[in-house]
Amino acid sequence: MTDKLNLSNEEWRKRLTPEEFDVLRRHGTEYPGTGCFLGTKTPGIYVCAGCNNPLFQSGTKFESGTGWPSFTQALTPDSLTEIRDVSHGMVRTEVRCARCDGHLGHVFPDGPPPTGLRYCMNSVAMKHVPEGNPLPPVLT
Repeated sequence: MTDKLNLSNEEWRKRLTPEEFDVLRRHGTEYPGTGCFLGTKTPGIYVCAGCNNPLFQSGTKFESGTGWPSFTQALTPDSLTEIRDVSHGMVRTEVRCARCDGHLGHVFPDGPPPTGLRYCMNSVAMKHVPEGNPLPPVLT
């Protein structure tokens, strides 16, 4: 992974759409069932919408029935960071992009084999790069 990307909120607002900013920088979430990647089955790689850091391979995506795109594992062990989240009266594990610290979603221990994990992600926090296309450069 490349060095951490640290930008001011003003710089992030220039780079991101209002929806991306709300989720990635303000820890928002999209409504269940509304994300553009919910039913996507196209092979490829999912990258962070904030910095293009590669996050998930499409082969690890599964239908969880939760209303958000779900994955069983990260592309690499250093693609993501996990942080204890005690907001909204719950104890969860927040998932962030390891490069830009953008909020992606949460991970739960109720996924299918082989990992038993469900990375429940916001579509707006990611971009999909179809198989065979070059990955975009990680932003600086």
